[in-house]
Amino acid sequence: MASNTLQQRKQPGAPETIYQVVKTVGKVTGGMVLGVAMLSSSVVAGGLVGLAISFRNLPDVRILRSYVPSETTHIYDVKGKLLTSIHGEANREVVPLDQISPDLKRAVLAIEDSYFYSHRGVNPGAVLRAFLANWSTGATVEGGSTLTMQLVKNLFLTPKRAFSRKVAESVLALRLEQIFSKEQVFEMYLNQVYWGHNTYGAETAAESYFGKSSAKLTLAESAMMAGLIQAPESLSPFIDYKGAKQRQLTVLRRMKDLNWITPQEEAVARKQPLKLGKITSFQGSTIPYVTEAAVQELTKRFGKDAVLKGGMRVQTTVDTKLQRVAEDVVKRGHANLVNQGVYADQMALVAVDPRTHFVKAMVGGVDHRKSQYNRAMQSLRQPGSALKPFVYYTAFASGRYAPDSTVSDSPVSYPDGYEYYSPQNYDNSFAGPMSIRRALEQSRNVPVVRLGQDIGLNKVIDVMRTIGVRSPIEPVVSLPLGSVDLTPLEMAGAYATFASNGWYSETTLIVQVTDSTGNILLDNTPKPQLVLDPWSTASLTDVLQGVITRGTGVSARLDRPAAGKTGTTSSERDIWFVGYVPQLSTAVWVGNDDYRPIGRGATGGGYVAPVWRDFMQQALRDVPVENFRSPSEFSRP
Repeated sequence: MASNTLQQRKQPGAPETIYQVVKTVGKVTGGMVLGVAMLSSSVVAGGLVGLAISFRNLPDVRILRSYVPSETTHIYDVKGKLLTSIHGEANREVVPLDQISPDLKRAVLAIEDSYFYSHRGVNPGAVLRAFLANWSTGATVEGGSTLTMQLVKNLFLTPKRAFSRKVAESVLALRLEQIFSKEQVFEMYLNQVYWGHNTYGAETAAESYFGKSSAKLTLAESAMMAGLIQAPESLSPFIDYKGAKQRQLTVLRRMKDLNWITPQEEAVARKQPLKLGKITSFQGSTIPYVTEAAVQELTKRFGKDAVLKGGMRVQTTVDTKLQRVAEDVVKRGHANLVNQGVYADQMALVAVDPRTHFVKAMVGGVDHRKSQYNRAMQSLRQPGSALKPFVYYTAFASGRYAPDSTVSDSPVSYPDGYEYYSPQNYDNSFAGPMSIRRALEQSRNVPVVRLGQDIGLNKVIDVMRTIGVRSPIEPVVSLPLGSVDLTPLEMAGAYATFASNGWYSETTLIVQVTDSTGNILLDNTPKPQLVLDPWSTASLTDVLQGVITRGTGVSARLDRPAAGKTGTTSSERDIWFVGYVPQLSTAVWVGNDDYRPIGRGATGGGYVAPVWRDFMQQALRDVPVENFRSPSEFSRP
């Protein structure tokens, strides 16, 4: 808690602090009220001491020494741009007392408890007046609450208006001020008080009502905010500006009457134009597929309550500018497919930086407003021939094969359960002996199935696990042709390891998480490890460049070296293109949520490669051209 003294702005002959101001006001406020207060003080205080014995079951206010109020969690992009804020019921950001505008502190005290610094938690005169008013009417019509009493009511008690609750408030307020200083109590109050529209605390309210920090509030803004505490929803300037303005004038008049501001300051504040902000609670994210995915990752690690109430500051890996490019590319690409008669209702895109394995962009569907399902990381789909590079890398890493090694494209059958499996090529032909380079460039099926059986499918699976594929995989004969369900995120992350010549870090959406005071809760600084053989990855990349320059992926050709692979399932339910340059790995998937076939002739090379190219051209516009490393730079295993 802050221990700073509330400073009164210097005026000619003005006291130094609000405490002194209140003492001055107390000295000049004579007459009946003061007399009644003095006469009743011992009676009220003595009665409260007696009642305290009957309230032994009240909460122990000492727990507030370790009390941490719920705070709003803020999620940012990699450059610090706010993406969204999430919270439970309370949208709150806690700030120290000395970071709140002196004008707001004066205004709140003036209208809510001008004797705050002279009482000890209970104002006997105010209590007596409230008691007499309530007694005469037979109902609770006046409160007489101090700020301290309001604080304990908000923290410990129910909002039910009753005499017993008022006594409990008084007892707890007396206890509270025996333990905490006035500044500590005031700081807790200003961070706890409800200001309407699910905003709690001065900082969040200032951001909402006026679009600025509470430290920067003017006198006019402060007076309006202080006036809202009495009835924040009905007096809200978003709902009733005229009523809020009238209440502001009441606060300014009270501050002038207390000599806490001059008549001139009051006049200026009355006339100052006010520019309202916007309601900040429960605002939607600007890039919902990303922020929702980040929240899921945070919830798994920290739990739901910690995310909603923990006041986390979350830096994601995503670049908002690149994300916008990706979203536009997906919408435009899908529209082009529809115009070409392709019957696919969805598309997903994921881009990963091979140097860090940070997700730079993620689009989980064509339109988040129509479907919140994130296909980029939740939809398990068969990758088709886009899985072949895993098999060829494993073959290269075995030391028995190189890009120019010969494989056979001829009929073959393998036992598969109770039947035999006979792989076929897409065009139902066989080309005989050919190099691995040509087999991969032309996406021939039979050679890669033969190769998978020769090197062992379990070794292929081991490689996939090593570079981040976590989905279930079975060593079925047709695995090399994509007979496994993977996500676009897994594909982009795995290819990123090929792009980095075998260096791997866990693919993530989150760079760092801190609490509201800056303590680090999670640090995903990349810790790359060399997990693949450099010569084998360089050889694979060399062959995959040929896929784009003269193979099935020519529609993905860029104005720089690029490597990639098309993917088309035999049932034509999924079509892909996954590719990379040294600085970016991107996977694009197209298909139907209900697994309907897209249509005969729909291939990854024909329809998805152009979408991939569109995104990469824009994403790399200001990125220097970088060449891949040559296999000749490394020793062969």
